[in-house]
Amino acid sequence: MPEQSNDYRVVVFGAGGVGKSSLVLRFVKGTFRESYIPTIEDTYRQVISCDKSICTLQITDTTGSHQFPAMQRLSISKGHAFILVYSITSRQSLEELKPIYEQICQIKGDVESIPIMLVGNKNDENQNREVESSEGEAMAKKWKCAFMETSAKLNHNVKELFQELLNLEKRRTVSLQIDGKKSKQQKRKEKLKGKCVVM
Repeated sequence: MPEQSNDYRVVVFGAGGVGKSSLVLRFVKGTFRESYIPTIEDTYRQVISCDKSICTLQITDTTGSHQFPAMQRLSISKGHAFILVYSITSRQSLEELKPIYEQICQIKGDVESIPIMLVGNKNDENQNREVESSEGEAMAKKWKCAFMETSAKLNHNVKELFQELLNLEKRRTVSLQIDGKKSKQQKRKEKLKGKCVVM
């Protein structure tokens, strides 16, 4: 699909109610909604500049229900990068990511070259924590992906999550600019040619 070559597609997966939409809306629009509204599938676009040309960061917020396996397969086959979200207050939500990760491996083949982020959301609800940070880290190590805990509600690590994900992309240079702060990954990326920043 050459007309979409400038799109960089990120797909967000996870069980119902873990905060996928909250993370995406917090990142794209800077808003947080207390009420839970189940998603079928929504796509959000953010313009980023990439090697002096404009490209679109396209974020697909998927359903937490298992009723749409064909949509899930299509999202995986079209995706360039993946965010796998669970809630730190629900061990079950972490378990539900396993078949999704396996499907990504099955459809994409070698996942080591694909940016994948395992995300423990709702870390503002520590009193209800069921999954320790160390468990999330261990799962990410096993899956050879990156790991981060976030809070869409408190806007904790939300922009950083998307920045880290783009830093993992080795096939081309894509980046959001976090003002002033440069992570080790960003410094490493800067040695490579090309820069991309949010417009």
